[in-house]
Amino acid sequence: MEPILPDTYSKEEKEEIERRHQHLIDVWQTRKEAQDLEAVDKAFYFAVNAHKDQRRRSGEPYIYHPIEVATIAAHDIGLGRTSIICALLHDVVEDTPYTLDDIKEMFGEKVSRVVDGLTKFDKMEGAESMQAENFKKIITSLTYDVRVVLIKLSDRLHNMRTLDSMPKHKQLKIASETSYIYAPLAYRLGLHAIRIELEDLSLKYTNPTIYNNIRKRVDDVRERRMGETRDFIAPVMAELEKSGIKVRAEIKERSVNSIWKRMMEKELSFEELYGSFVVRFITDCPVDQERLECWKIYAILTGFYRPNTAKLKDWISFPKTNGYESLHAVVMGQTGNWMEVQIRSQRMEEIAEKGFAAYWKYKADNMTESGFDIWLKKAQDLINTESNNAIEFVDNFKLDLFSDEIHVFTPQGKMILLPKGSTVLDFAYNIHSEIGDHSIAANVNSHLTQLDCKLKNGDQVEVITSEAQHPQEKWFEFLATATAKSRLKNGIKEYRRTFREEGETKFEEIMKKLDLEPSKANRNTVMAAEHLTSSIDFYYQVATGKIEERAIRTVLKPQSGSSSFVRYITFGLLGNNSRDKDETSSITSSGEFDFNVSTCCNPIPGDDVIAFSFPGEPLQIHRSNCPKAILLSSRYGNNIVKAKWQPKSEIAFLADLKITALDSAGLLNRMTNLLSNEMKLNLHMLHMEAKNDLVEATISIYVHSTNELDDLISKLNHLKEIQKVVRKNSN
Repeated sequence: MEPILPDTYSKEEKEEIERRHQHLIDVWQTRKEAQDLEAVDKAFYFAVNAHKDQRRRSGEPYIYHPIEVATIAAHDIGLGRTSIICALLHDVVEDTPYTLDDIKEMFGEKVSRVVDGLTKFDKMEGAESMQAENFKKIITSLTYDVRVVLIKLSDRLHNMRTLDSMPKHKQLKIASETSYIYAPLAYRLGLHAIRIELEDLSLKYTNPTIYNNIRKRVDDVRERRMGETRDFIAPVMAELEKSGIKVRAEIKERSVNSIWKRMMEKELSFEELYGSFVVRFITDCPVDQERLECWKIYAILTGFYRPNTAKLKDWISFPKTNGYESLHAVVMGQTGNWMEVQIRSQRMEEIAEKGFAAYWKYKADNMTESGFDIWLKKAQDLINTESNNAIEFVDNFKLDLFSDEIHVFTPQGKMILLPKGSTVLDFAYNIHSEIGDHSIAANVNSHLTQLDCKLKNGDQVEVITSEAQHPQEKWFEFLATATAKSRLKNGIKEYRRTFREEGETKFEEIMKKLDLEPSKANRNTVMAAEHLTSSIDFYYQVATGKIEERAIRTVLKPQSGSSSFVRYITFGLLGNNSRDKDETSSITSSGEFDFNVSTCCNPIPGDDVIAFSFPGEPLQIHRSNCPKAILLSSRYGNNIVKAKWQPKSEIAFLADLKITALDSAGLLNRMTNLLSNEMKLNLHMLHMEAKNDLVEATISIYVHSTNELDDLISKLNHLKEIQKVVRKNSN
């Protein structure tokens, strides 16, 4: 007899629950034998009863959420029975009276362990950021079961899809940590479709104005560009059919976030940007013929359209570490517009869309170690060796394992994968700690280069070392990988340890001159004054003269009457005394809360802003899409204070503009006349530089609101010489 749903649900809700249950079974792609269906049904009805008294903020039954998470895991990722059961149960321990022991007894050890990995920590005493602690817990599951991460991504995707019902500060917190952590993690696991949706939804909530503007522009040009793209495809497909190549063509629309990132990186308007639509050719052929078939398609394509060879990317010969394989080409279409084309096999397509799960479906027992295997091992190594500090762990994990990678080679031809932006010193430390510690230079492609030289794809690197060299703190400034930074940190510690005896002797001599005991208490007092936490660093600095007798005397024998003070300038924030997160505060020129307007993004009245409250510090005000704000939100979501501008006409704020113009006599005069005489604005800084027939200018101007800034940009664009005006995000 089929179990009866609890009466806490209405008749309509019961029907909807059963409909969603059936949809989950329908989209389940892996084995569905009788015992599998029975096990999933058992978990389904258990979860329905466990959550029977719970509602989401929208008012819907809470059980909708775990059912949808299980559906994403089954359909979008292609996971099987155990994962579906864990997805249905993922919130039971956290939100209901049931315990992990109950889950273990009813569903077994394997399910219990995955559910444990998905259960958030309670508030931990001394934890600086619970968000980081919980993310560290999820990532640590890579050492024993990757399904924890895959289900968590399914959970995050459904939460993002239903974020409308949350208050604004919660939307910003969840969207920021999604773009900072979960979208890159989806990318690393090859979950292309999930990553794209997570990025778009994050942009929708962190910068709704930009999201809606680009969405509208794509909608406006869709019909025209789809027609142009179909015309572009037609002759190529006809020729492919003649050649006997079994292939299908698809037109893919770029995501809003992808378009926005390309506009920012290239400083182009939407109209100037090519590639809002992408053509994908997918060939159905045996695995051993994939490479040849893809290059045949490329040859036929370039027989019709001239390629931009600088844009050709061969991810078939050098697959990405997330398993992604494809040929990417950019060719000139018949309308005079560049067109981006992707060429891949059916196997490559499935791995590109569903990532990890599809990769294991196709992985043969005799396959050589793939980039994904290497990435997973690096992740496990980082987990096993990283700092106990959760924030540092998250930052290092993102630094080393979320970046795009480059392929570089040793002198013997061994290929090394490094994050994009890595330097010669990163390479040296990734080979071995001893090589990094003693590096002095390198031959890159037979050319002598310094340690801070950034490496490019395909570089061959020979590191030059010297026993006289030692690891130095300044090296941290140009290291891009957490592995190298960790090894440098250890190298510095070991090097400084050799100075301990000399430092102890010197400290004793100084203390004797001061008629003081060289006690541990006195040493710790000096260490605290010098902001040192390690005795190794303390004795090193004493031995090398960085901490002198005068500094020690000042700390242990201070002169009477001395004092110190800190001075800073702040503005105020008017708002609710309790800082209730459901109330909105207004930024004005005076008030009861101190705040600092950040210089990294220079927010001005009219911008969407976010405020952060930290004990003993002024509130920090950022634009909501500022990279630093997204970082802070991903770490300290509970410190967000909602804020909005309350414009005051007498207060002006700095805004930076980048201007590209044709070089002509009188340009500077016309620009300054517009700024000073016509618009009555105060100019803070102007820098102009001529390059051939073009002028690039950067100006910092005081404005009172985004409306005034938009008016200025519009009037600058009406000057005949000016080609482009862009607001800069930072100084």
